[in-house]
Amino acid sequence: MRLKAFFSLILLAGYSYSQTDHPPLSYRIEMGGTVGNGTYAPLWFTSNRNGLSSTNPHSGYLLAGITYNKQFKYGWNINAGLDLTGGIHHTQKMAIHQIYTDLSWRALTLSIGSKERDGFPLNKNPQLSSGMMVEGSNTQPIPQIRGEIKDYFNVPGTKGWIAFKGHLAYGSFADNHWQRDFVNPGQYFVEDVLYHSKSFMLRLGNKQSFPLEFEVGILMASQFGGDKYLKHLNGEIEKILDMPENLKAYWKALWPQAGGSDTPYGEQTNVEGNMLGSWNFALNYYLGKWKIRAYLEHYFEDHSQMFWEYGRWKDGQLGIEVTFPKNRWINTIVWEGLCTKDQTGPSLYNGFEGQFPEYQISGLDDYYNHYIYGAWQYKGLTMGNPLLPGPAYNENHRISFKSNRVRAHHLGINGNPTQEWTYRILISFARHWGTYYSPLDKQRKQFSSLYETTYTPNWTKGWSTSIALGIDRGNYLGNSTGCMLTIKKTGNIFFKGK
Repeated sequence: MRLKAFFSLILLAGYSYSQTDHPPLSYRIEMGGTVGNGTYAPLWFTSNRNGLSSTNPHSGYLLAGITYNKQFKYGWNINAGLDLTGGIHHTQKMAIHQIYTDLSWRALTLSIGSKERDGFPLNKNPQLSSGMMVEGSNTQPIPQIRGEIKDYFNVPGTKGWIAFKGHLAYGSFADNHWQRDFVNPGQYFVEDVLYHSKSFMLRLGNKQSFPLEFEVGILMASQFGGDKYLKHLNGEIEKILDMPENLKAYWKALWPQAGGSDTPYGEQTNVEGNMLGSWNFALNYYLGKWKIRAYLEHYFEDHSQMFWEYGRWKDGQLGIEVTFPKNRWINTIVWEGLCTKDQTGPSLYNGFEGQFPEYQISGLDDYYNHYIYGAWQYKGLTMGNPLLPGPAYNENHRISFKSNRVRAHHLGINGNPTQEWTYRILISFARHWGTYYSPLDKQRKQFSSLYETTYTPNWTKGWSTSIALGIDRGNYLGNSTGCMLTIKKTGNIFFKGK
């Protein structure tokens, strides 16, 4: 009934405004398929596609979506959408990919539901970057209630020299028992886990007066609440831990602090839940029609390295993005270097089990892994940077990251040779050492690449076709070669135009 009411609302709205120059109702239909060899599909066939992908070398999907977007008086706007998907060799045969309603007034937005959100808040290039380290577009959207200022808002009285943006969100990892079905007998999993994230970014500079801008801010996210289970060898499911989900738990997610007596000892000596985040910096330089952008995302977990605790920031991602003046061959080049190898060192000393609480050495941060929540993942894919492959790639089916100590280089290039043809190239090389707790038997290496071209013909409005070649070589995920074909159609409903 709720879906019927949703469709009725947007259809009536589309009919009411069908004779305007700005149709509020639009649709998209998308179909994609991959074929290839190897144990897994090439990495860039799966990564940063908002979960519309599969690790299986042979897969396909169909998406149908409808969107309502209407501007009203006094700065009000309503944007709502619904996407339904069906897949072959995907985690779900049928799924609601997006369902959301955004109510905006001027710069403020209240967003409710599951919605694709690319690159926020550092706004890395969604087509060429390897992705954010905390959370990005690598998984299906998390259902959430989110208040945000999506674009930089100029502070009154500063003449455009100071601007800010940010968000605050709470949600839930609605994985529909994916973990329960994925793990093997004798392994642990969690369900009904809650989600929280927040960010604040400040921009200094006015490019209209001076060609240099500086951006600085923080992004934090966490898993909290939920239940931990053990799947016994006989197939029985036993609940072994029930984490708090009261108002105090929501507050501790917002303002990280130690857990209470109703949480395990590890939460009481650290912070409640799985908290992670990044400090984000960017420097933008405008030279005529050129734009050069350098950015740094410093990653941290819990309090370790959050405030330069040990005088070193070794882990994070450094990037350089160069946007060229308009030409036929190259639009943008992105290079990124990523390191997660340090993790504050291989030792951990938390007050000797409470006997000497005044002494603490933080180490063994074990990025993306957690002793309660398993891993910072959603339906098998990493919530953060996909150069650290998630549990879906684990042959033993554990909810953990087999290798989170990684050094990688990534290169992205795109261009428009003609008005109808575009291309992009992604090339990545990563070295893996496993984890401090469970190192790999030797250093492993993985090369991943994507070569994609898209045709958007002028003679047929709203259609586009993409074909891509993916080549992976290495001894971490293995060798694979595949081909991907994607066909899209977009258009307006109840609108003929002039």
